[in-house]
Amino acid sequence: MNNKSLVVLLWSLMGLSCAEENVLTVSPNNLTEADVAVCDDAFCPEVTVSYVIVSGESSIAETINTKIETFIIKALNLGDPEEEPKAATVAEAITHFIEMYRIHSAEFPDMGAAYFANVSVTETFHAPHLLSFELKNYLFTGGAHGYGSTIFLHVDPLTGAEISSEALFKDLNGFKAFAEKKFREANGIPISENINTTGFWFEKDTFTLPEYIGITDQYIILRYNQYDIASYAAGPIEVLIPRKEAETYLKIKS
Repeated sequence: MNNKSLVVLLWSLMGLSCAEENVLTVSPNNLTEADVAVCDDAFCPEVTVSYVIVSGESSIAETINTKIETFIIKALNLGDPEEEPKAATVAEAITHFIEMYRIHSAEFPDMGAAYFANVSVTETFHAPHLLSFELKNYLFTGGAHGYGSTIFLHVDPLTGAEISSEALFKDLNGFKAFAEKKFREANGIPISENINTTGFWFEKDTFTLPEYIGITDQYIILRYNQYDIASYAAGPIEVLIPRKEAETYLKIKS
């Protein structure tokens, strides 16, 4: 191999190494009603948005940040759910939430308690091949109680593309059977009994995985939000499965 070829090879290897590493950093950020101008001289309901901002390769970081911000904006949207929110930023979403509260409180002066919103996005897993986040929201907009939900977002840090929960597993059916065993153990349901025998609402009496599955360094998280498989009063149902016990089913690296 001549010197020119050697140099080309070294540069190629260095480029490949950089692409594989593609270090992204994740930093916390926080916005509340106190950070928007509409609250400078008038009462505002409590709004807390705690989220993360991804930095690094610009286009990839921007793609991931857009996914996070889109979740927050939609979570705070009190407009027609069939229409796209008008807010383009998190600060605008907070402002629109407060403005809708003021419109509603003017229309219904006996409404009682003020609205309340808490939205958070936290990092749960960070590796060269996978970034995972937990996205939570809880809103009170009148009525007997508020409503919240938790979902999970998985992305490829090399491209910013979203990865489905199913794609975390190389043997999804095997994991489903294993997860049902863990779910039954956690909720005291014998294997010989119907999965709904204690009051759950699994369709056709058949165990199903939640739509969104979380992952941390230690656990696989099965999270069913209120009304997914039980009444509101039952609260969210969560089962933590140690990753070491589920390793054989996982596609992701340890």
